[in-house]
Amino acid sequence: MEYNYNTSQKKLVLPEYGRNVQKMINHLHDIKDKEERNKAAKTIISIMQSMAPYGRDLGEYKRKLWDHMALISDFKLDLETPFELPTRESRAVEPKQIPYNTNKIKKKHYGRGIELLIEYAVKLEDGEEKEHLIELIANHMKRSFLTWNKNIVNDDTIFEDLKKLSQGKLQVKEGLILTESREILFKSRKRKIRKK
Repeated sequence: MEYNYNTSQKKLVLPEYGRNVQKMINHLHDIKDKEERNKAAKTIISIMQSMAPYGRDLGEYKRKLWDHMALISDFKLDLETPFELPTRESRAVEPKQIPYNTNKIKKKHYGRGIELLIEYAVKLEDGEEKEHLIELIANHMKRSFLTWNKNIVNDDTIFEDLKKLSQGKLQVKEGLILTESREILFKSRKRKIRKK
């Protein structure tokens, strides 16, 4: 008796569809009549669709299934398809590399977003809008600080950091009181408990 183990068979091109779908697509090569081959291909597409129904509403979903069929068949199928199928050459083209952000973050616990907000606030004209934005930035800085450092932080520390990050261009209005550290820490603990 001879056993047919998966490890001894040809490797699956797209394992999510399984060996049977791969066998059906490979069988399409053996069908000589083009009309019958097209009909069989559409049937296989509907089987592939039923295997992964979660993307059915997406506009590019059908195209993706036909692309997967072309990939599994090693781009050798001669079919009439509703979409232009990819070629081996188009798959060989490497995507453009996304440039990595090399900006140095001065105070990492605040993040790049705070630095961008500070840059924007510096450009604003003096007035109520700028003061409100500075207050929001300072409160957000305090929340960020407490996210990474669970100790209670003094408002003056936040104000000094804001001054350093803005190179002395942003000043907090006299008498500004930020959200209490205990309140921020309590809210974050409450959220963690709710998630559990």
